[in-house]
Amino acid sequence: TGTGMNTEMGKIATALTLAEDKKTPLQLKLSQLSKILTILVLAICAVIFVVGFLREGSFTAQTLLSTFMVAVSLAVAAIPEGLAAVVTVVLSIGVTNMSRKNAIIRKLTAVETLGCAQIICSDKTGTLTQNKMTVVEHYGENEKLLARVMALCSDAEYDEAEKTAKGEPTECALVNWAAKLDINKNQLKREQPRIGEAPFDSLRKMMSTVHMAEGGIIQYTKGAPDEVLKVCTHYLKNGKAEPITQEAINEILAENKRMSQKALRVLMGACKVYENKPEDYSPSALEKGLCFVGLTGMIDPVRPEVKQAIEKCTMAGIRPIMITGDHIDTAMAIARELGILTDGMEAITGTQIDAMSDEEFTARFMNISVYARVQPEHKTRIVNAWRGAGYVTAMTGDGVNDAPSLKSADIGVGMGITGTDVTKNVADMVLADDNFASIVSAVEEGRRIYDNIRKTIQFLLSSNMSEVLSIFAATLMGFHILKPVHLLWINLITDSIPALALGMEKAENDIMKRKPRSTSEGVFAGGMGFD
Repeated sequence: TGTGMNTEMGKIATALTLAEDKKTPLQLKLSQLSKILTILVLAICAVIFVVGFLREGSFTAQTLLSTFMVAVSLAVAAIPEGLAAVVTVVLSIGVTNMSRKNAIIRKLTAVETLGCAQIICSDKTGTLTQNKMTVVEHYGENEKLLARVMALCSDAEYDEAEKTAKGEPTECALVNWAAKLDINKNQLKREQPRIGEAPFDSLRKMMSTVHMAEGGIIQYTKGAPDEVLKVCTHYLKNGKAEPITQEAINEILAENKRMSQKALRVLMGACKVYENKPEDYSPSALEKGLCFVGLTGMIDPVRPEVKQAIEKCTMAGIRPIMITGDHIDTAMAIARELGILTDGMEAITGTQIDAMSDEEFTARFMNISVYARVQPEHKTRIVNAWRGAGYVTAMTGDGVNDAPSLKSADIGVGMGITGTDVTKNVADMVLADDNFASIVSAVEEGRRIYDNIRKTIQFLLSSNMSEVLSIFAATLMGFHILKPVHLLWINLITDSIPALALGMEKAENDIMKRKPRSTSEGVFAGGMGFD
């Protein structure tokens, strides 16, 4: 037990503090551009001032003032003052457009960063799938006992009026399944009131509840089959608890694998009978010596629009990575269905990540497209690996423990429906519908905005530099073509409305058929001048 910064919440706070805020690619390139323009304009203005002063031949105050006015007005004309305003307006309009597509931007700079995203690390449940669970298969000799175990060992509640469960989607599916078997959870709670529990956590991957029952105390446990099976010493056979055999274990594991390969989320139910109330309700005390009751297989349908969105990603040179807490077989089945796991790509578990050294993980991570049974801390390691290799990375998350990985990513994406307040506050973008397709739409909008900003920069610099070069040439030849007030008037007109109009341009037809631009690419790259 720890206090302060030594608690789990304290560790998360520390991780958030250590994560650095970095400038976006556009901010870096505009900073470089401003330095180059400043040096260039100052040099030209200095030359114009000196040449103009020498051509006058007399060193009077009037000569000094007039020459200085031309040089200063030229400096003002050469610098695209309207650029900052235009960029801000274009980004703001982009934010409005994205919000209409369920992508809520919390940081203005994220709009542009999305345009050069190369990797999207996405949760499976609710983002790639609909998060609408339905029990479609079960394994075990006593279906009604299994339904009782699953319904009571959950925090979802059954609404009698609406005839459906309310709560976390997985637990709702279990309670609704029990209701279809005429097992009403509200009635169960009255018959077997809960007197203790060991809540679910992502490390144990299970939860246990203890209930008062006729003739004694009974414990129900549900969780990941590979974890719950480790603490089972018995199994139900012909209605009796028999010591579990290797043959029974192999049969259970085979059934678990069969369901997982059909893209089902599989949970195991187990129970334990006590003569007296347990003195210790800790997980380590409760979760041992259990009796296996059965398996449930739940389908979580893939979102219909996600497959097309992933195809769009592939065309656009963006690589999607699936990260899930589900069994690896379930994750692989869905990843193959969606086109995330292709030939030559790997799928690994969080346990395998832990077993890898940093050097080994760095050598292998580019071939891994699916991560199963992961812990939130694994996400940070995955993000840092991709970013360390120079890739612009987006990461989705919903739990408190996901906050450090979202903070570490170039684009942190929080979930609007299932996300906690912590992740929403840390995120650069929040998905109002928790949908992967919304991320892809936001990337497309980000690319359009960057294209338009480049067009604006090209227009402003071409018009401003033409003024500079004209005045420079005229001064060298000994005559004036524009007075200072003329320069400032031209600049006032050309630096605002025409530039803003360019910022409103629609996306090019091939915008999602191009590879993501490199973060080192200048604003003039790709046929727009020089880098």
